[in-house]
Amino acid sequence: MSYIIDRRLNAKKKSTVNRQRFLRRYRKHIKRAVEEAVNQRSIRDIDQGGQVTIPSRDISEPVFHHGDGGQRKRVYPGNKEFVEGDEFRRPQGGGGGGAGKGKASNQGDGMDDFTFSINQDEFLDFLFEGLELPYMVKKKLRDATQFETRRAGFTNSGSPEKLHIVRSLRAAHARRIALSGSDRKLIRELKKELWALEEATTDLETKARADALRAEIEALEKKVRRMPFIDDFDLKFNNLVRIPVPSSKAVMFCVMDVSGSMTQAIKDMAKRFFLLLYLFLTRNYKQIEVVFIRHHTHAKEVDEEEFFYSRETGGTIVSSALTLTGDVIRDRYPAGDWNIYVAQASDGDNWDGDSDACRQILINRVLPHVQYFAYVEITTGPHQNLWLEYERVREAFPETFAMHQIEDASDIYPVFRKLFARKMEGAA
Repeated sequence: MSYIIDRRLNAKKKSTVNRQRFLRRYRKHIKRAVEEAVNQRSIRDIDQGGQVTIPSRDISEPVFHHGDGGQRKRVYPGNKEFVEGDEFRRPQGGGGGGAGKGKASNQGDGMDDFTFSINQDEFLDFLFEGLELPYMVKKKLRDATQFETRRAGFTNSGSPEKLHIVRSLRAAHARRIALSGSDRKLIRELKKELWALEEATTDLETKARADALRAEIEALEKKVRRMPFIDDFDLKFNNLVRIPVPSSKAVMFCVMDVSGSMTQAIKDMAKRFFLLLYLFLTRNYKQIEVVFIRHHTHAKEVDEEEFFYSRETGGTIVSSALTLTGDVIRDRYPAGDWNIYVAQASDGDNWDGDSDACRQILINRVLPHVQYFAYVEITTGPHQNLWLEYERVREAFPETFAMHQIEDASDIYPVFRKLFARKMEGAA
């Protein structure tokens, strides 16, 4: 029998097939480990790969074995001490030693948890599995479709500014060669014959033949010269076509309450939600702009540093932030050119007479222009009047408006998944 051992070196992506098979087989366990990693690591590092640990019990292979009870016989190889019918004495003591307590033991065994590394793309695939940007596809194809001009070869008609000179001259030269090729060949043959006659003895018959050749050559050359240098048929124009392409631009509005009731812990949770949404948008769009709007009694557009860490506080009038959001959308981000997403974070507090105004602003000025509006209320207390008014907004715009409550940092990722859960086919 012959044995063949393959010792060829693997490529850089060695065992890629086995790795993908492993990821598919233990997808549920890896996904759970990724979700736990999201809660433990910083959101700024969420798009990095890393190590994922799976308990050994979750990756053990299924085996057949005898259950308890019954009578069975076993034959152990290498047995020199026992014969059939002998009884084994139960070992004294217990299993392996404790975790750092008590004395060591010479019995018992176990297995460490299985740890392996996944790259950035694999981590993000598991992180965003089952998620989509609601309403994005329908809105992009309906409102945000743009046209891009691309070259598509050449055409025989067009405007003068699209004329391709080199291609036109090349076509004219090819036409002249094709149409006058036989005449030029005949001219060359006649000239060779004329040169031969001129070198021969000059007599009357030779001179007559030479004169006839010259006349024929001159007639043929005039015929070739009468051929136009360039013809309308030779003109070649650049063919430019307009191809519809979906818009790849998106703008994300981060709206946050910074009133006195918003503690730094609440702001940190809001920041995590905003960063998670931004990371999700980067998986779907090439160009993303972020607008930060903070408000107490007054709203203003700020940079990221001031948005999260400014010490300015005050009362709470949410309508000021929604009004500013509508103004920025109208002035800088027309809905026909941009995919607009708004994320609002608050603890739910608002001046009593302002919540109804918030509902009117959302319905009339903001929601008709955005792809999605996500509101998260970060509080452990009961819902207040702002939440009740937003529930009426959700009834009016069920496809583009979503809201949820966050009580602690561990709720951020589950809430994010609920807000952006993939809808069933045909549900939109």
